[in-house]
Amino acid sequence: MQDEENLVRRAKQRDQEAFAQLYEGYFDKIYRYVAIRIGDRMEAEDITQQVFLNAIKAMSSFRWRGIPFSAWLFRIAHNQVVDYLRRKAKRATAPLDESLVASDYDPQLIAGQRLDIERLHSATGKLTPAQREVISLRFAGELSIAQVAKIMGKSEGAVKALQHSAIVALRKTLSVA
Repeated sequence: MQDEENLVRRAKQRDQEAFAQLYEGYFDKIYRYVAIRIGDRMEAEDITQQVFLNAIKAMSSFRWRGIPFSAWLFRIAHNQVVDYLRRKAKRATAPLDESLVASDYDPQLIAGQRLDIERLHSATGKLTPAQREVISLRFAGELSIAQVAKIMGKSEGAVKALQHSAIVALRKTLSVA
C-alpha cells in the first residue's frame, strides 16, 4: 500500500483511486474484526460495507493526530458493531445457515466447523467487554499491541495484560467444554 498518509490526503480530496486502495488494504481486517464480534458472516459483510460508507462520508473530518488511519476505521467499526448489537437485542431472530443451501457441501465438515465457531463465540462471550475488544482487534483485525492501545485509549501494558487474561480465560473455558 502506498504511503498511508498520502492516500488519506488524496482520499480527502475525493480521489476515488486513493480511497479504493485504502478500502482494499483494510477491508479484510475490518471484516474479520466485525465477524468475530457479531458471529454472523452475512451481517458482518453488511456492517463492513457500512463502515466504509461512513468513512467515505466522514473522510473530510479525519485529522492526523498521531493515531493511524486504521484506528479511525476500527473506531467506526466498533460503533457499527455496538449499534448492531443494540438493534439485535431488541429483536430475536434465527440466522439462516447459507452453507446448507450449497449443493456441494459436506454436512459433517460444516457441522464440525459450526460447532467450533459456536464454542469459540460462546467462550468469547464469557470474557469482559475489554478482553473481547482486545482479542477481536489483535487476532481478527491483525493489529499490533501499539495500534490496539491507541484505538482503545489504553497503555500497551494494559492491552498486553488484557490479552493475556483473555487467552488464559479462553483456554480454560475451551478445555472444559
